[in-house]
Amino acid sequence: MKVKKIAGALGAEISGIDLAGGVSAAMASEIRELFLLHQVIFLRQQPLSPQQFLDFARAMGEPIEYPFVGGIEGYPTIIEVKKLEHERNNFGGIWHSDTTYLDCPPMGSMLLSREVPPQGGDTLFANQSLAYESLSAMMRGLLDGLTGISSSAKADVSKTREDRIKSDGKSSAAQEYRAEHPVVRIHPETGRKALYVNVAHTTGIVGMRDEESAPLLNFLFQHQIKPEFTCRFVWDRDAIAFWDNRCTQHNPINDYHGHRRVMHRITLRGDRPV
Repeated sequence: MKVKKIAGALGAEISGIDLAGGVSAAMASEIRELFLLHQVIFLRQQPLSPQQFLDFARAMGEPIEYPFVGGIEGYPTIIEVKKLEHERNNFGGIWHSDTTYLDCPPMGSMLLSREVPPQGGDTLFANQSLAYESLSAMMRGLLDGLTGISSSAKADVSKTREDRIKSDGKSSAAQEYRAEHPVVRIHPETGRKALYVNVAHTTGIVGMRDEESAPLLNFLFQHQIKPEFTCRFVWDRDAIAFWDNRCTQHNPINDYHGHRRVMHRITLRGDRPV
């Protein structure tokens, strides 16, 4: 197994392993350590069947269903994240942490690329522990005591789901999911603090009027995605990205109109942020 960092802030490519052959307990432990250290890891040349992809996910955590989109046939925890040639919006095409509007947001998510455009369609990731640690002591002290409000119904992110809900949507999905979580959460495995607000889902701060919380949130939304906190992954076919939803954000870039991009995604169960 070889490990190569791809940026100063976060992200590493792992090579020299074949997940199709199965994941031993020792290998799973080593990959999990690299995942916690680098926050997002990438593995290329992994032409996995849905069952093999699910087996890898189970070695990393507990797969769960996504609220709004149904799974592929026979695999309810594997959804297609796709943009077709005639579509203009890409799924989740905005900076975000996954489903922070749930009471127990996911620990992590993973994508396996099935079809990629000839160019474009990269994904950006941002280190939210580094974003928090770079703030002034006064700002960190203010944020540590605040609770954010998350909603699944913010207009910008809702629009990015429309095509997939039309084609693969769940009739059982709620109209809106809402949850309250700390603005700064403590990672349950590493103990590091991380910003836990995002422009896609965070709508306000408990105890503040909108006109009071908006300037603070807008500052954080811009601060937490500064280039020095990010890495960029260029996809090719049969590549896997596995990111820690508790301390990262991601943003799939929508720059490949007229081309198809199809991914399989698995989400892993998390715990309630503290």
